[in-house]
Amino acid sequence: MPLLTELEKFKERRFSINIALLAERATPFVRLGIGVKERPMLRKRIAILVFLCALPLSAQDQRRPLALKPARVFDGLTTTPHTEWVVIVRGERIEAVGPATEVKIPTDARTFNLPKATLLPGLIDAHTHVLLHPYNEASWDDQVLKEPLALRVSRATNHLRSTLLSGFTTIRDLGTEGAGYADVGLKQAIQQKIIPGPRMLVSTRAIVATGSYGPKGFAPEFYIPQGAEEAGGVDSLLRVVRDQIGKGADYVKIYADAAMGGAAIRPTFSLEELKLAVEAARSLGIPVAAHAMSKEGMLRATLAGVETIEHGDGGDAEVFRLMADHHIALCPTLAAAEAYSKCRGWHPAIDPEPDELRRRRTTFKEALAAGVTIINGSDMGVFAHGDGARELELLVQYGMKPAEALRSATFVAAKALHLSDRVGAVQPGLIADLVAVEGDPTNDITALRKVLLVMKGGEVYREP
Repeated sequence: MPLLTELEKFKERRFSINIALLAERATPFVRLGIGVKERPMLRKRIAILVFLCALPLSAQDQRRPLALKPARVFDGLTTTPHTEWVVIVRGERIEAVGPATEVKIPTDARTFNLPKATLLPGLIDAHTHVLLHPYNEASWDDQVLKEPLALRVSRATNHLRSTLLSGFTTIRDLGTEGAGYADVGLKQAIQQKIIPGPRMLVSTRAIVATGSYGPKGFAPEFYIPQGAEEAGGVDSLLRVVRDQIGKGADYVKIYADAAMGGAAIRPTFSLEELKLAVEAARSLGIPVAAHAMSKEGMLRATLAGVETIEHGDGGDAEVFRLMADHHIALCPTLAAAEAYSKCRGWHPAIDPEPDELRRRRTTFKEALAAGVTIINGSDMGVFAHGDGARELELLVQYGMKPAEALRSATFVAAKALHLSDRVGAVQPGLIADLVAVEGDPTNDITALRKVLLVMKGGEVYREP
């Protein structure tokens, strides 16, 4: 490739450049007859040119529009992809969307031709834990008790990058699991472009009833740091809710039930306490998500007015109808349930499906039949960050159509999380969070694993 063409390519992509290495590319000019005396000066000039090309783009260059020409566009608003559409991005926003015969491509646009790809809104995962890593690497107890905070934050920066590059441009992180308010700092680091990652909604420490969480199994005379913040009684609960919001929580996460000391899952907070927490948060403009795995916990959380219920393992037709009537969304976290089973020794290729997963299939179908809003939430962190597509694959395996599953991770999730005026659809005026994948995920959801392009806020993080 000619040297100047190569330099232009590097400038276009805004990559870091090894100046010394590229300066050595002056040798083709030497072969063309440039004398020995001129070689050092030539290499010096090329090094200066390369350095200038490596600098951030000027304001004018940053305003240069992008034209995306995929085989099809899944806009998140409907279940049928559009063919022969063009999407124009200017700055951080989507400027125009529509048929190629109607949308004019600006003459100065940089064009991405994606002839075999589907363009869709950046994916949303509404239940992650970026400060955890898979339990087959280290148990939850060991991560909470033995891993230094700096180590956990360092891991999380890699988790965030992997999540973004896999096509997830927005996440709701539901608890730091013993890492305090580190999620607030990580969110700020992304916003300030110190590290790459999806846009984050954070819930900080999460709230549990006194004595209900972990780590457990220690002598009672010792205080063991917990994986969430404990609250007991009205004054304590109000203080914790307001304190977490004051320290940066975009969401309050509260545990409506728990396995008390390893016993059966039982409700922890009363209905009145849950109502109090919801009202305290709502008065400050903050929504509440409830961890609820028992029927009674789900009923109490629903009647208390939370906005999403996480997991929902113990749901039945009655509680799901109540959720639908109250417009409460479900994050089913199917991928986490599968990961737990694998950690316990289940081998899908040779072993029958565990009873727990069969029950999850049944309850999920009951939720669908009741008309519950399903939003994509995987509990990523229990399994590997960057593998968020697994949740959508399981949504389809458990009964959703591929296009419905895609909507649960785009427009439906954005609406449930109060973000639909910003992201979740391929629509003019919205933030340009866009992903291109090879193939058609509305026919084969596994196409989400073949990510070709990732754009967040109009900035390209992965390109073909």
